[in-house]
Amino acid sequence: MQKLINNILTSRIYEVAVYSPIDYAQNLSTLTGNKIYLKREDLQPVFSFKLRGAYNKISRLSKEEREKGVICASAGNHAQGVALSAQKLGILATIIMPSTTPLIKVNAVRQLGGEVILYGDNYSEAAEECGRLAQEMERTFIHPFDDFDVIAGQGTIGHELLQQLPGMDYLFVPIGGGGLIAGVAAFLKTVQPHTKIIGVEPVESDAMSRSIKENKRVVLDSVGIFADGVAVKQVGELNFQMAKEFVDEIVTVTTDEISSAIKSIYEDIRTIMEPAGALAVAGMRNYLRNHEVKNAKIVAINSGANMNFDRLHFVAERTRTGEGREALFAVTIPEKPGSLKYFCEHFVGNKSITEFNYRVSGEGDAHIYVGIGIENFPEREEFQKNLEKEGYSCLDMTDNDVAKTHVRHMVGGKSDQKAHEVLYMFDFPERPQALSNFLNAMSSGWNISLFHYRMHGGDYGRVLVGFQIPEKDREEFNQFLNKLHYNYREETDNPAYKLFL
Repeated sequence: MQKLINNILTSRIYEVAVYSPIDYAQNLSTLTGNKIYLKREDLQPVFSFKLRGAYNKISRLSKEEREKGVICASAGNHAQGVALSAQKLGILATIIMPSTTPLIKVNAVRQLGGEVILYGDNYSEAAEECGRLAQEMERTFIHPFDDFDVIAGQGTIGHELLQQLPGMDYLFVPIGGGGLIAGVAAFLKTVQPHTKIIGVEPVESDAMSRSIKENKRVVLDSVGIFADGVAVKQVGELNFQMAKEFVDEIVTVTTDEISSAIKSIYEDIRTIMEPAGALAVAGMRNYLRNHEVKNAKIVAINSGANMNFDRLHFVAERTRTGEGREALFAVTIPEKPGSLKYFCEHFVGNKSITEFNYRVSGEGDAHIYVGIGIENFPEREEFQKNLEKEGYSCLDMTDNDVAKTHVRHMVGGKSDQKAHEVLYMFDFPERPQALSNFLNAMSSGWNISLFHYRMHGGDYGRVLVGFQIPEKDREEFNQFLNKLHYNYREETDNPAYKLFL
């Protein structure tokens, strides 16, 4: 272990990397009753800690190895770390990336001077091609995590933390292949053994925790792709041995918890992490909910901020359930006028409706998909029990990934029971009972045949409503619209409505 410590202490990574700051997280500290700090590895030149390990490895190559160049396989942060390190040292670098890699990442590597070869549809195929080319080109392969020098490079974070926050009680570290936690844990446990090292993995990519439980490296059949920066089927051999010896505990977190952590970090430091970059905060929040820890000095490593912009919508969608502030239910109610109004008045009350999807079916029963704003888990259970007590069928969909990802957007479709249907878009004020007030203003003889609403966090939500209004009631209906004082427009002639609804 002394060899690793010496490697960390003599590393030259600051020729290219920065001594990243730790920021005090006021909101998280207040929320948890502890002193929470964020280690800002997102502030590295490539927005990720991966630069440390790559540079430490490449800077220690022999003159002959440098002349031949380096090669690696990566679709993300490691690729950029290798490319920048090689550029700094004047070394040729070839990066094998899957052909499915987003163009923004490919261009980032090219801008750093790396030669990019696109190969295969996934990392495994790119890595196989990398192995073949490494032999053919006689290049030194730079492993993303299972390498002594790479581990030591990542371990420099531990050395910095020892100087920045001596006496810290807990450190939460994201785990992919294990290079980061191996280096940091080995260093800190050697020089400051009282600090608890807690690793964090997604539930869909938990290779390290499974390996430790089985006392051997396991190979996962598949890995989740949301936190792609830690989507590793098998951890490294060196990393596994160090984690067994130096890591105190590993917690796993869901996609929703990671999404919620991204929001929490943004609210504290106004920076958006990539999913893997927010993993440590997600694990910290999970751990503190389940353990009595107060007034402790706690650090979570923000490991990277290479977020694909098009993921932000998905993150926002999952944040409320990840925070435990939204519960989702599939409820069956009678298919008749007034049923929605009765449901809102008797079961929703002062709770916020965060989402409401419904389409008339004409089968006697109506199936609605509804989101309810809650404060805690018991409130979620109570809502379901109250419905079931009154004889309603109610399924809790809060933890149903298929329902949250797909079904919520597919509720409805075309209906044979749409006589006299007109379609309107409304701007609803985002406040409790706004829906109930809307329903109370309606004539009891009018049927709502379609309803879609989703809270998006603004002052007003957009609502799509279908009404079945006989011709004789059109004047009364127009009066109803004018008395609402909501912005609205008719969408009955919208081609999307005609084609799909």
